[in-house]
Amino acid sequence: MKKLANNPFILALKARNLTVEIHHHSAYQIVLSNDTPFNSTINGTLFERIHGFLIKPQVPHFCVAENGTLNVLNIEPYSTVGLELAGRFQDNEDCIVFYSPSETNSFFQTPKDSLAIGHIIDAVLAKLPPVDYDERVTKIVEYINANYAEQQIAPQTFADIVYLSPSRLAALFKQQTGSSLSKYLLWTRLRQAIYLTLTEKDRSLTEIAYDTGFYDLPQLNKYMYEMFGMPPKALKFNSDLIEIH
Repeated sequence: MKKLANNPFILALKARNLTVEIHHHSAYQIVLSNDTPFNSTINGTLFERIHGFLIKPQVPHFCVAENGTLNVLNIEPYSTVGLELAGRFQDNEDCIVFYSPSETNSFFQTPKDSLAIGHIIDAVLAKLPPVDYDERVTKIVEYINANYAEQQIAPQTFADIVYLSPSRLAALFKQQTGSSLSKYLLWTRLRQAIYLTLTEKDRSLTEIAYDTGFYDLPQLNKYMYEMFGMPPKALKFNSDLIEIH
């Protein structure tokens, strides 16, 4: 039995001096200030001079952080991480707002006065029970990481690799990760597309879409907007202000 070294369902970004227009998305999102308080409107309510928030999927919001740095974590809602975050909300609660670094440290149980993105990720993952991953799940993950750009990957492709039926493999993968094989593949492609958008500025978005397993740019736009609330061109336009981790 093997353990996965990290969690693929967390996309972490760092943004400087950025104002984001109103949007919503499928991912859970954690937004934390590294330094300066910022303002955010969440589901029509203005929160001023806050240090961060945790927000549920599909809740409209926007941020104004023109003089500071934000850590932004996006999490697949049906992954084990997303399901753990879901349990932190009270009934009818759309967001959890933090008004000071100490509130954030207390909530995530991070080192005092430390909001480093690595510490936040470690703290979120520390809440998950340890899992010994079936070696067949690990084998599929390794295959996806090496072959995500192939456009013809299908459920039978995975099943043939580990000699299971597609339905049995799908159940095993979901049991161990909380999410589906198709979502793992999608997140792998999106993470790589975002990485290339932010690091290879001379490449066209159409080329990046094709090279990361999407059929075309409209398909990449669709999934980016659904999951993260912005198209890749928004990242490319602000590539000097955003880093991916």
